[in-house]
Amino acid sequence: MAAPLLSITMLGILIRDSGVVALEYVLVGNVVLALMFENQNKVSSNFAYMRAKGTLRFVATLPVYKSALIVATVIAFLLLALPAVVVTIAAGSRILGVALAPSPWVLLVVPLCAIPLASIGALVGSMARTPEEAGSVSLLLTLLLLSLGPVLVPPERLPEALNLAGYASPATYAASALRQVLLGPVSGRLALDLGVLAGLSVAVLWFVERRLRWRVG
Repeated sequence: MAAPLLSITMLGILIRDSGVVALEYVLVGNVVLALMFENQNKVSSNFAYMRAKGTLRFVATLPVYKSALIVATVIAFLLLALPAVVVTIAAGSRILGVALAPSPWVLLVVPLCAIPLASIGALVGSMARTPEEAGSVSLLLTLLLLSLGPVLVPPERLPEALNLAGYASPATYAASALRQVLLGPVSGRLALDLGVLAGLSVAVLWFVERRLRWRVG
């Protein structure tokens, strides 16, 4: 929670005279950052820790499906992330002086933004050899996804190469969806954003389920 608020404060000072749009991008980009820290990074560390401590081997002896464990972990960290997200939105809007215009769609958008990020964290954690490696890789991915596409910075201020690369980043679609439901207006782009996020969630969760070693000798 501290990192997004610190980022909002520092960037807000630097771009105070850059216009409302730039401030809106800073706010929403840091909401995405909060989701990454609270979901992607923590889910990654959790799976890596369970592997290192033998918890996965123990759970494998129980009548539990891999998919149930993965989905339950993702949902648990999503719920734990909500206070940090709410504080980032509320405090960030006051710090930056950005007016909120929340849509009821926010209740659907926030989970659909968080789940693919948590799924990526589960993938990293299931493949990392140690919790330390999982933490390093997840942090690197966080920085990479934030830098690709118009997440923290408006597209007209980015090189075209980064704008194009952003189409491959879930953070781009999460930021676009959050801008619409937090600041308005909601447009047809929201359906595309949610479709991509939902599809990515299913694909990554399926891959994690296939990749996670389970009941092996």
